[in-house]
Amino acid sequence: CTSNGSIASAGWVLLTATSVTSPGSRRAIVQALAIFACTCRSGVSAFSIASRYSVCVKRRQHHPGADRPILPLLWLLSDRRNDAGIETALRSLPSGSGFVFRHYHLDPDTRRARFDELAAIARQCGHTVVLSGDEDWGADGHYGPATRPRDGLFLATAHNADELAAAVAAGAEGIFLSPVFATASHPGAKTLGIDAFHALARQSPVPVIALGGMTHERARELGWSRWGAIDGLGSTNVA
Repeated sequence: CTSNGSIASAGWVLLTATSVTSPGSRRAIVQALAIFACTCRSGVSAFSIASRYSVCVKRRQHHPGADRPILPLLWLLSDRRNDAGIETALRSLPSGSGFVFRHYHLDPDTRRARFDELAAIARQCGHTVVLSGDEDWGADGHYGPATRPRDGLFLATAHNADELAAAVAAGAEGIFLSPVFATASHPGAKTLGIDAFHALARQSPVPVIALGGMTHERARELGWSRWGAIDGLGSTNVA
């Protein structure tokens, strides 16, 4: 496992984002997100709204004294495609990275056994272990659509303004926003692209994790330091 050490951050915005809003403020943010979603659908210039609203959101996102843990910057997501080399990939990540166990292709018993194997390696490397699903397998948290699991860290998924608002309303500590670029997981799917990704991500009072076609090179192109990948971190392929 590699040490996270100090991160060369020239040209990067290192997102130490966390929600520090009161319940009343959070409701206001959810309402603003809903307005933003309707504006996007109406064709009105949502980007002008984003530039105004993002000022207060950015202030809420940066709060070094908050009690909530800061989410890792790098996230490896497991899949059938990267299973063969995933142990090596986990050990190659900087210590303190994140690991989302998916492995949807396995039957329940085999999936549990594979989770235990990979979670042990991830924890040896100091990574955060998140499970896709609501099983009680000792993970640090859960990953999936915007329905709040019972315990632990909750990382939601979103693909548009409506789903982003739903994730915030559900109390997600982080949101995987995708697909930024073309991805093998969803061939032919419409991508957000750089501009739309930033327009949406700026609206979130909780950390946003870029997903979909992400690699180190594309993260630099996007100008976003918190991101995740399947192939982009798990093999020589581009996700």
